[in-house]
Order: sequence, then structure tokens, then C-alpha cells
Amino acid sequence: MAVTAIHRGWIGDAAQRLRDGRITSVDLTKAALAGIDRVDRMVHAFRVVDQEGAVESAAAVDARLSAGEDCGPMTGIPVAVKDIIDMAGHATLCGSPAYPDRPRRADATVVARLRQAGAVLIGKTNTHELACGVYSPPTTNPWDVDRIPGGSSGGSGAAVATGAVPMALGSDTGGSIRIPASVCGIAGIKPTFGRVSRAGVESLAWSLDHIGPLAATVADCAVSLQILAGHDPADPATSRRPVPDFGASLEKGVDGLRIGVLEGYPFAPLQDGVATAFGEAVDVFRNLGAEISGVHIPELRSTLGAEFAIVGPEAAAYHRRLLQENPELVAPGIRQLLASGAIAPSSHYLAGLRARVVMRNGLRDAFRQDRLDVVVCPTLPGTAAPVDQEEFEVGEATEDVTAAYVRTTAPFNLSGQPALSIPCGYDRRGLPVGLQIAGRPFDEATVLQAGAAYEAATRWVEHHPPIHVDATP
Repeated sequence: MAVTAIHRGWIGDAAQRLRDGRITSVDLTKAALAGIDRVDRMVHAFRVVDQEGAVESAAAVDARLSAGEDCGPMTGIPVAVKDIIDMAGHATLCGSPAYPDRPRRADATVVARLRQAGAVLIGKTNTHELACGVYSPPTTNPWDVDRIPGGSSGGSGAAVATGAVPMALGSDTGGSIRIPASVCGIAGIKPTFGRVSRAGVESLAWSLDHIGPLAATVADCAVSLQILAGHDPADPATSRRPVPDFGASLEKGVDGLRIGVLEGYPFAPLQDGVATAFGEAVDVFRNLGAEISGVHIPELRSTLGAEFAIVGPEAAAYHRRLLQENPELVAPGIRQLLASGAIAPSSHYLAGLRARVVMRNGLRDAFRQDRLDVVVCPTLPGTAAPVDQEEFEVGEATEDVTAAYVRTTAPFNLSGQPALSIPCGYDRRGLPVGLQIAGRPFDEATVLQAGAAYEAATRWVEHHPPIHVDATP
């Protein structure tokens, strides 16, 4: 199968038109605001839209462009920010009535980097409370408003899927970028732990939290990550490793790449529509020239146990004051998680940390022994659940929706490896299915390369949900 032209994405197209003088940033921003006005009453992706501030920022960008200043890849592009990430002049509410409605004084590092790159911050998106869940009310899914947008970055996923913005920031502790990317039919990448700063971001579990973009295409993820990545003295966990050019390898294809197909639990069982779409995605890679081999990592059977053994105590420690002073303001399920984490014996937490090391070593050994470039699996075992559904029927089993979603994404939080979700088809209801591609630590470039090759060969990226606007003038 020949590789078709790589989709350079919404951001690349708009940036070129800005450089050519065919549009202005004010045009783009007003189109985005009009799009939000049309669709957000149905999907409720945004907690706040900063119309005045966005237009002022766009006008300032246009003045810079008129003065002949260099136009970078994000200059003049409207983007959104998940509401656990500080944006100066706006409150960070974390989807919770327990947080004070007071404006933050400074931008998070990732927001500051977007501003420095010329991006126009258009508003803040809704999140599942305390970034701890996969439902993200009141946001709904633009493919079917009676279904969830995933979470906890559900508002960001829905905002991008509707076409209102080409990119929105998300966070990912157990899958919270990739889950909404999958069920909303867009791209989203969780970078390597330490690749992107978390300074100015409210935490869920500090040893598992990652920040990254949800975007319209793989190319849009690449250009966004280019801006976000790099060491930050304000976050000691960030790596000093050089940041490569993530866009340089997008057109290299996958001919000759060694791709491992993850088999067994936690990547099975799957809903029938997911299994079919994933099998067809593997065939696409094979036809593009990749070397395909099955990979079974028995250590990953402990994924859910380790994930929640770590999340509970770390979340309880971070939110200790909230739990002591205003527990009644926290949703019962999350309050129970925090309370359980607060009283869990240290041995339970330490066992989770030890299990994480075993799983991380199992994954990295598989990469080394089989000389793999990337591994692939379904992003999720199921598509978007109805808003009131708490359990899935998966094969012959009944499974909690949250646990089902997290079991296929959390392995890469626990290992810290980069993982990308892109659309790979639809189930019989017409709901999007996600393909997950994970790579070696700090090798986001190869992950994005594989994703771009698949995206170009299949063109799922050109499909849009029923609730969608073209926010380009």
C-alpha cells in the first residue's frame, strides 16, 4: 500500500494562511468563538470562554505579523486549556465546587509556553472533578450527546472534536488524554513522563501525572508538543534531554519498523467493534511494510491494582486539606477514593510502587528483546458509554466502565512511556474506536511517525461527528 500525503493538520494549514496574509488571527479567533457559540450549548465543553481577552490577544498577534515578525507554527492559533491548568486572570476550579472561584495570578508553564509561541488562549475546558474520572459532566460527546466524552479531559476532547479549536491541553494520570481522544474520534498524546512541565497544574497523582495535547491530527499533536516540551526549573521532574524535531519524521512511513501487537490481559477482552477495527488497523501497518509480531507481557496483569494503589494515597496527600475542611463538597465516589487513600497502609502504596517497577521492566524488556520500535493495542476496550452507564458488557464479562477504560491506558502511565491515540474506525453504532501506539521513553518522534503513516493511509481524520463546525474563515 502506498503512503498518501501526510495530513499537515489544522494548525499547519492555518499557520500557512497567516504567513501568506490570506487570513488574520482575529479572523481565526472570531471564527472559533462563533463555532463555540453554535455547538457548546449542546456539548458543554467549555467552563469559560474569554471572548474579550482572546480577540485582544489575536489583534496583538496581527500587529506583530504586520510588523514583519517571524510567524511560528502556533502564532495566531486559538487553543483551549483544561481547567486544572492555571491561566492567569481566571480561576482554576478542577471541576469541583470545593475549589475557590478566584483568578490565578500566573500562567502554568505550558500556558506560558503557548503564549510565547503566539497561541491565542480562548478559554478553559471542563474536566471530571479533580481530574479523577472518565465521565466529565456536564460535557457530552459530539458523536452522541447521550454518551460520555471520556475523561478526565472530556471538555478538551469534545472541544477539539467539534472543530471549535484545533488543540486543547489535557492531563493524563491513567488515560485522561487518550480516553477522550478515543471516544471523541481525535488524536491525543501522553508524552514521556518528564517531557512536559506540570508546574502550575493541579495534581491527581504526582508520580503518574502527564500534560499533553489533544488535537485534530497527528501533525497538530506534533507541533503542539514541540512547544510544550522541555526542561522547566519549576518542575524538578522534567528531563533535561534535548527535545527533537517531532515533525521531522512524520513523512517517513513505517516500512521496516518493528511493531509489537500487545496481546492478552489487560488488552483483552474487547467489544466486538473494537476488536474488528483494531485488527484492520494492524493489517494497515502490515500492508505499509511494518514487521508485525505478537507480544504478551504477563507482568501487566497487575495494571489496575498498581494504578489505584498509587493514585489513592497520592491524591489523598495532595488533597488532604480539602478532605479535612470541605469533604462534603467533593462527589461521593471521589471522596471515597481520597478517604481510602488517606487510611491505606504504607505497605499498600509501596506494593503499588514495586509492581510499577516490575511492569515497567516487563514493557522495556519486550522492546529490547524483540527490537521493537513501537507497540500497538486498542486505546480502549469499548467505545463511548451512555452517560448513565456504570458497567460494560465486554465479551462474557461485566466490567466497571472506569476500570475498563483505564486497564488499557494505565500501563503507559505506570511505565512513563509515550502513548498516542488516533481514530481507527467505528463500531456498529457509528462511535469512534481508538488505536493506541506506544514507544520507548523519550521517543515520541517514532510514535508520531507511526501515527502519521496510519492516519495518512486511512483518512479517518477526515470524518467528523454530527455536532461539528468548520472554525476556519
